[in-house]
Amino acid sequence: MENLVLMFPGQGSQAVGMGCDLAAAEPEMRDAYAEASEVLGYDLRDLCAQGPMDRLSRTDFTQPALLAASVGMFRVLRREGLRFDVAIGHSLGEFSALVATGALDFRDALRIVRRRGQEMLRAAAANPGGMAAVLGLDDAVVESLCDDVDGVWPANFNSPGQVVVSGTVKGIEILAEKARSAGARRVVSLPVSGAFHSPLVESALEPLREEFERTVWRTPDPAFFCGCTVRYETDHFDRLLQRQLISPVRFSQSVKTLYAAGYDSFLEVGPGAVLTGLVKRIEPDARTASVSDMETLQALRADGGYLEDA
Repeated sequence: MENLVLMFPGQGSQAVGMGCDLAAAEPEMRDAYAEASEVLGYDLRDLCAQGPMDRLSRTDFTQPALLAASVGMFRVLRREGLRFDVAIGHSLGEFSALVATGALDFRDALRIVRRRGQEMLRAAAANPGGMAAVLGLDDAVVESLCDDVDGVWPANFNSPGQVVVSGTVKGIEILAEKARSAGARRVVSLPVSGAFHSPLVESALEPLREEFERTVWRTPDPAFFCGCTVRYETDHFDRLLQRQLISPVRFSQSVKTLYAAGYDSFLEVGPGAVLTGLVKRIEPDARTASVSDMETLQALRADGGYLEDA
């Protein structure tokens, strides 16, 4: 399929159970879990299948799990003839996108995201905060509200009328009140352990730098589109991924930019279908599909438009 954007989800997706039915049937999925388990030093497939949930929900375990599930599903699709033109990811999903484009080795990605999760937890403990989704306001209005409240920043521009903010507990409380007064439909607190994609987790950057510096990076092929800079990127991924940790994810702007450039098909690969739903709200005329389990894989095979060997 021409003009296809491959999308990889981030931490808003649930890892428990995801990919387990595919691992039972597809060798590429099993191999991805086995490779990840070797790097991580524990049985990742068993953790995803059995939990315990309190462990799997910790970001230092969730991040490698989502990465492995996404890469395993991508490998299944590649075997079946998937061809794509550009890859994007939402936050953590950018690591999966870089693996898919050949810019980053899977084992290196696992090592980095494990450390990323560990350092994010430490940073969150040192500077407590949270995140909340503001629904029903224009992006510019939410940005203006953040400018008026100390300790709050835009974190995710997900779709028109859905902006996630990140900040101190008190700051988010104040912003929520202001947002409701400005006409927000709802302000929903998110079940996260810290104020991610904000300066409050900046202390994670220095410990992560050594992981990035000992990583080999290559030129992406196919292309990689960065949701932090909203443009194609070909190098300096260590700097980009560090910047990403404390900067907003501009997913809505990225989809709009790609769609305007002629990319009219979007395929989400990985647990859940959150990004697929967002694309439908951002560009309703775009063609969308997702693969997260055996049922959705079979549906994609039946579709016949995404896989060259289907």
